[in-house]
Amino acid sequence: MLLDMEMKKNTLVVRPSGDLDLGVADTFRSALEEALNREQARNLVFNFSKVSFVDSSVLGVMLGRYKRISRSGGKVFIVSPQPQVRRVFELSGLLRIMEEHSSEDGALEKIGQGE
Repeated sequence: MLLDMEMKKNTLVVRPSGDLDLGVADTFRSALEEALNREQARNLVFNFSKVSFVDSSVLGVMLGRYKRISRSGGKVFIVSPQPQVRRVFELSGLLRIMEEHSSEDGALEKIGQGE
């Protein structure tokens, strides 16, 4: 797993790539927590355009960050998931609580409208 993260205004944009499974879930969780603590991000955007596989351990990491962000009134967005990854998100129910967008700009625009 490669992981690129960037702050845009009050939003942490996370761009993982590769397979996200049990082998990387703890590293993924730790990196997200560290960035959220350091940057004081209010919102979170996951760009999954370069992710080919996710498993339940990573869904748990995402759900934990969703709970953290939503407790403080923030939003979590999923951007550009590959079809097989989107299907996992759909079956797990994540797409019922996290909004999906086709682009980072679209998600960031939506966040900007809510403030």
